[in-house]
Amino acid sequence: MNRDEMFSQVKDRERIWDVIVVGGGATGLGVAVEAASRGFSTLILEQADFSQGTSSRSTKLIHGGVRYLQQGNISLVLEALHERGLLFHNAPHLVHHQSFIVPNYSWWEGPFYGIGMKFYDMLAGKLGIKPSKHLSREETLERIPTLEPDELKGGVIYYDGQFDDARLALTLALTAADHGGCLINGMGVTGLLKSRGLVTGVQAMDRESGEGYEIKGRCVINATGIFVDDICQMDDATHAPLIVPSQGVHIVLDASFLPGESAVMVPQTDDGRVLFAVPWHGRVIVGTTDTPLERPIMEPVPQEAEIAFLLTHAARYLTKNPQRKDVLSIFAGVRPLIGTTGAKKTAALSRDHHLEVSASGLITIAGGKWTTYRKMGQDVVDQALRVAGLPHRPSRTEYLNLHGWSADDAGNAPYALYGSDARLMKRMEKERPDLVQPIHERLPYRRCEVVWATRHEMARTVEDLLARRTRALILDARAAVEASPSVAALMAEELGKDVAWAEAQVRAFADLARGYILEG
Repeated sequence: MNRDEMFSQVKDRERIWDVIVVGGGATGLGVAVEAASRGFSTLILEQADFSQGTSSRSTKLIHGGVRYLQQGNISLVLEALHERGLLFHNAPHLVHHQSFIVPNYSWWEGPFYGIGMKFYDMLAGKLGIKPSKHLSREETLERIPTLEPDELKGGVIYYDGQFDDARLALTLALTAADHGGCLINGMGVTGLLKSRGLVTGVQAMDRESGEGYEIKGRCVINATGIFVDDICQMDDATHAPLIVPSQGVHIVLDASFLPGESAVMVPQTDDGRVLFAVPWHGRVIVGTTDTPLERPIMEPVPQEAEIAFLLTHAARYLTKNPQRKDVLSIFAGVRPLIGTTGAKKTAALSRDHHLEVSASGLITIAGGKWTTYRKMGQDVVDQALRVAGLPHRPSRTEYLNLHGWSADDAGNAPYALYGSDARLMKRMEKERPDLVQPIHERLPYRRCEVVWATRHEMARTVEDLLARRTRALILDARAAVEASPSVAALMAEELGKDVAWAEAQVRAFADLARGYILEG
């Protein structure tokens, strides 16, 4: 996947694409895979980088949604559990089983949550993982020795899925490209082309060159996540907002706070959200908050009240109480919740997806969540067939192996997340032994990954590399800053950039990383 090669296709100003997708997050990439795999000429335009917004800032879970079960949204849980099962099969190198323990501190919690989890198991059907079960107090502490023991009665263990969100996003981009799709990051849509009141394409600007383009398409799909209202208002200035943004914050701690393989799930916190403490890439992610925002932004800032909330709740359930100095990184994302008249808390708003077609033919997909990205893409492209008069071609994604499909985690180590591409990366290391070296002693990434991402995954900036192609910024923000000069030098060599470019990249990344570092 090479940006220059992709861009050459956009420069053909007479070309008419079957499908133009605006937005390169989970939803837009899912639509692109759906459209390209059906054989439609597909272009996806992302204003920043793939999954740079909400889609790389999740709790890293592929799940049915225990909280949606509490809310009685059975249809969403059923759909999500089905899609969870498909992902285990379609991307085994990226999506894995994860055990969760619900600690019980009152006599009624064991039977209450036990029954709920059995119902959860039942809804998963043949795509389920392992059955949930009760754990004694001793069994619970054996699995999570740092769980607060005072008044602990026992626990309930159940199973869901875990993944690396930004890596799955890149995998979807690569899958779309494998099927002939054209994907360009750093290309923002600035307007819509219309003829006789109908949308016929987009106006876009290349962020790198500043050059503008008019791109024609039979169908334009607005899949911009938290920014869908911006595109809707390009189409119709009177369009009522769809999105009610809500901020979710996570803190990242050393693995010593939650040793072992099981995660902790607290079904009810002070603000009504589920709280998770999840082992991930050798760290522990604790989250998340639910704070209403006036407007969506690409780089949301964690609020002091959110930080205090997470530290307080972590201390409530863990014997090793985290302090500010223990936080390796803190990150925030904005949820694209669908507004509901009369809703008083964003925690109560819908995670279902919303699909609409304007009078001009613009298709907008809003809401949803990572787990159901494939079903959202299928629904959108089914609608696009009718809107654009495209020939009927059935969906192929239900059992479509995603790029790099491989179940051989051990054989692909240390590049298991890259699936079958791991063998090519190992070949690269043999040709250049210097690429075996780590980018930093506290980070699990090698120089080979920097070169690979720049050559084959459209990484254009140090931020792209350290925030999303690898997860260095999330795993240890300070270490990521320290690694940035050597990363910038490697990228400059690959991209043909000079020393001034590398120095500017290091400065820009340091400015960004300040928002991920929690000062004492």
